[in-house]
Amino acid sequence: MMRMRKFLLVFATMIIVAPSFLVSAAFPEGTSTEKVSEQKGEISSKDEVVYANLSATGDRQEMYVVNMLEIEKAGEVTDYGEYTTLKNLTDVSPIKQSDSVVSFAAPEGTFYYQGNLPDVALPWGISVSYLLDGEEIDPKALAGKDGHVQIRIATTANENVDSVFFENYLLQISLALNLDLYRNIQAPDGMLANAGKNKQVTFTVMPEQEATFVLEADVIDFELEGINITAVPSSMSIDAPNIDEMTGDIQTLTDAIEEVNDGVGELNDGVSELNNGVGSLRNGSKEYKQGMTTVATSSSELVNASTNIKQALETMNKSLGESLPDMNVDELKQLQEGLVQLSAGLNETSKNLVLLNQNYATAYGELNKAMQAIPDYTITEEEIQQLYVSGANEAVLDQLIESYTAARMAKGTYSAVKEGFDAVTVTLEQVDGALSEMAKNVDAMAEGLSTAFEQMNVADSLAPLQEGIRSVASNYQAFHSGLVDYTGGVGQLSSSYGEMHNGIVNLSQGTGELENGVNQLHDGTEELYEAASDLPDQMKEEVDQMLAEYDKSDFEPVSFVSPKNENINSVQFVVKTESIKKEEAEETTQTEEEPKGFWAKLIDLFK
Repeated sequence: MMRMRKFLLVFATMIIVAPSFLVSAAFPEGTSTEKVSEQKGEISSKDEVVYANLSATGDRQEMYVVNMLEIEKAGEVTDYGEYTTLKNLTDVSPIKQSDSVVSFAAPEGTFYYQGNLPDVALPWGISVSYLLDGEEIDPKALAGKDGHVQIRIATTANENVDSVFFENYLLQISLALNLDLYRNIQAPDGMLANAGKNKQVTFTVMPEQEATFVLEADVIDFELEGINITAVPSSMSIDAPNIDEMTGDIQTLTDAIEEVNDGVGELNDGVSELNNGVGSLRNGSKEYKQGMTTVATSSSELVNASTNIKQALETMNKSLGESLPDMNVDELKQLQEGLVQLSAGLNETSKNLVLLNQNYATAYGELNKAMQAIPDYTITEEEIQQLYVSGANEAVLDQLIESYTAARMAKGTYSAVKEGFDAVTVTLEQVDGALSEMAKNVDAMAEGLSTAFEQMNVADSLAPLQEGIRSVASNYQAFHSGLVDYTGGVGQLSSSYGEMHNGIVNLSQGTGELENGVNQLHDGTEELYEAASDLPDQMKEEVDQMLAEYDKSDFEPVSFVSPKNENINSVQFVVKTESIKKEEAEETTQTEEEPKGFWAKLIDLFK
């Protein structure tokens, strides 16, 4: 009986003391809840963990926040948030809410409470779709199926929520695939890792990025644990990589581009000089061609005049031989006049040859000047191959080589026939000299005949006259034959040179196009060099910009539930989609409950 009384006394003491112990254990000794609530508390920092449950396709189902406050000074504290329900996770003290104001008495240390959120959206739109053998399928209908499965996960920015989270938070999406069910798992944009009997697939979405991921696998008896999505601030500081070696290589490339540009510049100058030379060659060739045409035309007239002279000499020689004894004074006077006319014809022919020689000398001088203007440098086959491998425009290089080859060929051909061109001038001078000499002889004969008339010593003068005319006629026959051969050669030369001139004109057009092409090539290499000259600095700037884009180390956290909350230390999001499981038949077996004893009932009182 005494033992029973002692037990009841201890039990009664426990009943009285236990509740007060549970309530006041977190507060400093000698401090009650009522006393703490009378003083104002202070919050040094606050953490928020936002939990969200989604459907298998990503639709929002439930969302709540676990708030962790570091209480620097015990007392009545105030927090903010639009909550539908509140739960104290630290002790059993009450939490009051008025609109968006949450207040409660808190001791020093960490204080936890949970608040369920109303219809609040996440900062990201999350969409999950499923395909079985290429056909989209409802996730509930997919459970227990076999085949080739695709799971597509898309994340987008939710423009109705503060963009600070989308701009500064990194998303990690993970799926655990049971290797007893899944084979041939492929996730091109994900990271795969073994985790016991599961294959862990993880996708990462960088801040300010929207992404779509695809996971494929062959599956038997499909089931899937919920997809876990966590969002944390991308607050890690990213150190700039050492790119000195890379920029050094790029600087080498830049120097090479500069050398190519300088080489193309020299090529451009050379091609311009070549084009100018070929232009002069074309102009000189045109003058020479016109001169040769004039020579060829004049040659026909010259041959006709020489033929007339030859016939006249032959007639005079024949007439003197046949009728010298019977020739009267009138006939002799006619002979004298014929000699004068013959001399005049020879002198006129000589003048034409002088003019012809002058025109030829002018045209030949222009041609020679143009040919000498073509550069003498030689481009080796090795240098040509270096140009091709330098990255220059191949079409322009083909034109350059073609024009270079044609110019060298034209100069070589000219060098080969130059001796013949030089001989033309010598021949014309010789012919002119011979005609002048014959004209002098004819003048002498005419003058001798006139003197004979005056002295009336005709008989004595006719014999030498006849001998002189016979000699002139005989020599002129040889001269005339040479003149015919010469004019024939000049005509053939004029005809052949027409084809050569056409080739020079085509060469000039080609070098003109080549100069334009090389100009464009030089403009391109100049532009390339200007763009590449500061490429190392640009590369460093791009790297710095890229690092700055993902370096969120200066991010200051803000509250997700209310902008009024201050001293935010961190805000994290933990999101999970519902699992896809096969429906199992409910077990109908019932287990009999054993009667609860006293201690079990006692413990139930404090639950």
